[in-house]
Formats: sequence, structure tokens, C-alpha cells
Amino acid sequence: MPGLNARWRGENSILHHDIGPRERTPRLALVADIHDQDVNGMFVLSRLAAFLREVAAGERQGLRLRERVLIVPTVGTTADGQGINARRIGWARWAITEAVVALTRIAYYRVEIHPASLDVEEMPQLRLYAPNDDERASACLFGLPAVIERPLEPGDTPGLMRIWRLHSGENFAIHAGQAGGLQTAHCETLFRALVAFLDRTGIVSGLRLADDAEDLRYFGLRQTFVVLAEQSGIFSSRQEVGHWVQAGEDLGRVYDGFTGGERARVVAPVAGLLASLRRQPLLQTDDLVARILMPESAIQRGPVRWMGEPFEQRFGQRS
Repeated sequence: MPGLNARWRGENSILHHDIGPRERTPRLALVADIHDQDVNGMFVLSRLAAFLREVAAGERQGLRLRERVLIVPTVGTTADGQGINARRIGWARWAITEAVVALTRIAYYRVEIHPASLDVEEMPQLRLYAPNDDERASACLFGLPAVIERPLEPGDTPGLMRIWRLHSGENFAIHAGQAGGLQTAHCETLFRALVAFLDRTGIVSGLRLADDAEDLRYFGLRQTFVVLAEQSGIFSSRQEVGHWVQAGEDLGRVYDGFTGGERARVVAPVAGLLASLRRQPLLQTDDLVARILMPESAIQRGPVRWMGEPFEQRFGQRS
């Protein structure tokens, strides 16, 4: 496919919105759907682009777009209008990432709405990878309920975040929802968070935002706990991500796919914020069921024990 390489050379190959004063260096770059499966991110950024175009055109009374913003709602379409089949050209993903970086690296603030999992729903959350103090301070400006700090590890860090860090500026990853569907409540939360960031950084002036009463909490790697399946079967849960759970509270039940009988009751081993929950019902042993973010004050009380074993041995601390 010799023509494909040419289509992915440089920033001009990526279909994107470039909104605001052209004489300015872009202040903010926003990217979603880097793996061609995240409908939530695509929906939010396409809506945000429409909003900013109205502001730039003077159609939003009292609002002014002071800085230049780059928005890539999806990489599923190229600048020549041709669709991208990620499965067919998976070998070219490095070139897609390279083109996105070429477009966005000049922006000071860079945000990726990270592709969601097909199996797990995640509450809206901001992730910082080996952050500096400026990034920690700016993370508060989104107003999302959880900010999670993580190390910069090859197997864990999104590709864009690793490459962006080679350039000056601040970098953020937002996780929310579940791939393959549209969760409108999460989309509204993300849209409000991005508008709040535009307001608090002065990129858009004239906004009048209501104060968010939800407390912002920071969580480190030691505060992220996973619950893994001990039984295969069909997983069913009535819990909602973003809610606080108590130790011993039901997370869901596992049922036998043939007899319909209950095989296991899955409970929260610790109290904390339910950040992620499995939505793909077909479950295998050791599959991820949930992630719980535990307050630092609870960690300081010492290791949690579950059924006679240290929590860290039974469930681990992978996220």
C-alpha cells in the first residue's frame, strides 16, 4: 500500500479543527478516538468544536475565544476524506500517532481522551503520568472528581503521553465510559470539564460557570486496587461507577451460564471510590472486575486483610 504512507506524513494528513486567532501558537490541543473505537471522546470533542466555532463567529453573546485551539475528534477519517480501518492497517498506527504528534506538539496544553475499554466502564477521571508541579496544579482546573497519578511505564502509559513529554508543555489523559457505546451522562461530565478548563485557563472569556460542589481527590499508584474474578460465568452488577462503596458491599454476582445458579458474590474488599466496573458480562477467572480508589488515610492504617490473606497478595495492586 505505497499510497498509505504518503497520507500519514505530517499534520496535514489528520482531519482536525483549528479554531481561534491564527496568528497565535495553539494554546490547547485535544485528541480523541486514537484507536478508532471511542465514541464518547469523538462525540464530546465534535460538540466542543461546534461550540468554539460559534464563539469564534460571535454567535455566543458575551463570549470570546482568546487563544487558538486544535481539536482532533477522531483519526478514523483522513484529510482526504477516506475512512480508516484500524484492523486492516494496524501496522500503520505508528504513522497515525506520528501525524497526530506533528499536529499537536506545538500546543502548550495537550489532552488525550484515552480510548475506553470494550469490557470495562470507567468514571470520568484525569490521569497524570510522572507529572510535574505545573501539571498537578492545572489538573484542578478541569474539575473532575478524581485525579490519578501514575509512573511513566512503557506498558501502562498511553503512546501520545509518552511522546508529548518529549516536548515542553503540560499533558493530560482523560478516561471515561466504555468503548463501543455512547454514555451520555459521562459525555456531559467531560464536556463541562473541558469548558471549565477553557474558562479557568483564559482560553475563552465571558463564561459564567456554576461552582461544582464535588470535591477533587488525588490518588497515587498505591491507592488503586483491583478486584479480579475468582469464578468464570456471567457477571451482573447494579453498581454505578463514580460512587463510593464500603468494604464488604456487593459489587455484583457471578452466575452459571448453563444452570443459572449463583456461583459467586463479588464484594468490595476495601472502602473507596468505584472508578471502574466490568460491563462485559462474560467473565473468565482473573478477569478485571473493578478498580477501587482508596483514600490515603485508609492506606496509612496498614495492609488490608481479606479472608486471612494480605490484600496485596490476594488481589495485587495492578491497575
